[in-house]
Amino acid sequence: MISKNIIIKLVLFICCTVSSFAQIEAGKAVIITVSGIPTEEKGRIDGTYPVSDSGFINMPFIGTIHAANMRNDDLAVSLQSRYKSLGIYTNITIQVISHRGNNIDEQTVHIGGQVRGPGPKPFNKGLTLYQAIQAAGGPTEFGSMKRVKVFRNGKQTIYDMTKEQSMGVAVEPNDTVEVPQKNILGN
Repeated sequence: MISKNIIIKLVLFICCTVSSFAQIEAGKAVIITVSGIPTEEKGRIDGTYPVSDSGFINMPFIGTIHAANMRNDDLAVSLQSRYKSLGIYTNITIQVISHRGNNIDEQTVHIGGQVRGPGPKPFNKGLTLYQAIQAAGGPTEFGSMKRVKVFRNGKQTIYDMTKEQSMGVAVEPNDTVEVPQKNILGN
């Protein structure tokens, strides 16, 4: 009975050790979760990220980061350092887990702020900014559609979604969309 418990513990130890030394592969995916930031911000970053064939992932607010051939822990440290050095988050903790599937074809758009269902939403070719916000349940009663922010590759653009030309703006995979809270004027 004792030897059976020892064998089980040994197998679990080996599995955990091997997975922590496994390297991230190009063409696969990683699951990234964060803590140490406001709850409404988590939905912008938590998600599954495809690793491109060239070995990069595209992260909200900071753009592309090299991930292939890195250990999960090393990528987590690299991401934390990048967010902190840019002053985006000062107390962020990131966990990276290699995705178990062979490939991940699903790409996402991250929707946050004053929407009814924040978090990553599936990206489909031709997805517009308006459609992405609607996929997140639309704005809450506190959400301003006049100052919607799109973060792409470390740059921010603001759109007035009450204007027809803004509704048709195309989003790209891994864009982050934020519907801000209305200001005192209701905008």
